[in-house]
Amino acid sequence: MNVLIIGAGGHGRTVADALLRIAMGGGPMRPSGFLDDTPALQATRYMDVPVLGTLEEIDRVPHDALIVAVGDNRARRQIYLRLAAQGRRFATVVHPTAAVPLDFEIGPGSYLGAKAVVGIATRVGANCIVNGAGVLGHHNRVGDHAHLGPAVHSTRDVRIGEGTMIGVGANIVSGISIGAWSVVGAGSLVTRDIPGGVVAYGAPARVVRGASGVSQ
Repeated sequence: MNVLIIGAGGHGRTVADALLRIAMGGGPMRPSGFLDDTPALQATRYMDVPVLGTLEEIDRVPHDALIVAVGDNRARRQIYLRLAAQGRRFATVVHPTAAVPLDFEIGPGSYLGAKAVVGIATRVGANCIVNGAGVLGHHNRVGDHAHLGPAVHSTRDVRIGEGTMIGVGANIVSGISIGAWSVVGAGSLVTRDIPGGVVAYGAPARVVRGASGVSQ
């Protein structure tokens, strides 16, 4: 399967590396190239994977499936929904060093990074980013378009809402729910539920403002 990567920045190149490692191990996927609207990236390459043009040129680039590798959750969601409405096929990329159970489910267009560890009966939605070296405990639920930074750790029965961003190294204790489109700061310790549409950080994490920046 030739996978076209939408976005040639840092996360796009991380996805390309995972696809190259899958191919090197005899797996079924390999990167066919990038599409990116950034002028400075046109005609560049990463590890012999070329930037083949802009997103508007998608129909002229041969591929079997694609993945949207854009770190910003709202931008990634917008691109994903537009392409999904066109009937595009999405690849799900799991780094070969990730440890996943037999009953793990991960949605279309999502990425699971290097040395991530996932517990039993955990479900990750569509178009998500779960970066490397993190731990998702058993019976977790991660909503569509969410983004978990490197080394995020959660324990059992954690719920992370659609579009939520969890910063690098955050820890989430058992049974916690974090609402949709919230941001949890790097290094936070989440010991109580966090509503949707807010920014929270600290140890323990507390809500500091809403999504609009207005104090809570």
